Amino acid sequence: MARSSNQKLKILYLMKILFNETDENNALTVNDLIARLAKANIDVERKTIYSDILALRDFGLDIKMERSKTYNYFMASRTFELPELKLLVDAVQSSKFITIKKSNELIKKLQSLASRYEAVQLQRQVYVSNRVKTMNESIYYNVDVIHQAIISGKKIGFKYFEYTVDKQKKYRKDGQFYEVSPVSLTWDDENYYLITYSLKYQDLTHYRVDKMTDIFLSNEPRDIYNKDEFDVALYAQKVFGMFNGEEQQVKIQFDNSLVGVVVDRFGKNVNIIKSDEAHFTVSLKITISPVFVGWLFQFGAMVKVLSPDSLIEELRQQAYSIFKLYS
Repeated sequence: MARSSNQKLKILYLMKILFNETDENNALTVNDLIARLAKANIDVERKTIYSDILALRDFGLDIKMERSKTYNYFMASRTFELPELKLLVDAVQSSKFITIKKSNELIKKLQSLASRYEAVQLQRQVYVSNRVKTMNESIYYNVDVIHQAIISGKKIGFKYFEYTVDKQKKYRKDGQFYEVSPVSLTWDDENYYLITYSLKYQDLTHYRVDKMTDIFLSNEPRDIYNKDEFDVALYAQKVFGMFNGEEQQVKIQFDNSLVGVVVDRFGKNVNIIKSDEAHFTVSLKITISPVFVGWLFQFGAMVKVLSPDSLIEELRQQAYSIFKLYS
């Protein structure tokens, strides 16, 4: 690019330098700024630096000046502060549905929102290579298509697979396409799920987004589910581990030490009733599934199901099966 062309971009280069190379602990003098602009083939006088900084402040940038032997300038605040960026980096790292490749790409983009000095602190937090991550790189395209379908009121089609014991993909329905009416996306137990509605069966079901392939947007209108009656968070509370099952009213007695566990799982609005000095009970609508049964077993004798009888009998049978396995 010619010198004259770069001169026209002077104030943009100045903004980029301040954004990338300064923060509260790292300021640049006017001479530093002139030298860095010179590397971009831009000649500038001191008074022009002052006027351009004023213009950038008027534009809304939080550029501060500290005075010592010289005037030193730095970017005092950004759209995202460093603690917020660390929080976002942690979220990307811990998201199982984001592949290692995409995790590193997203973290690199997050680093670009900080100064190069603060970006180093984010780099120290990057430990994604040994985490359990999805292997499906198309998940981001899948999510985009699903959002398009929900907004445009269309069905989507896809193939759905599971893994065999030799870690190979095996498609359900012999590789035939599913065609479903999307209702919502939800993130549960470190996985992304698509919740769908079937007008034929008058029921909701869900699919792991990272297990979808060959997804496409259909021209057929989707079956409409009354959103006023649907609460994604409530659905996730009822459906343990996103396993389907029969929804039933369940009454459970817990040891008082588990009150935090119950609130974490079912929310602060859960109705807790004191049963005696050592226990409390809750009554909830729960989708009965192997995951829910396993969740109860992890607490041992600190949890007792009071109803329904069908769940009590299932717990007895499971307990006896485990007893026989180790006897």
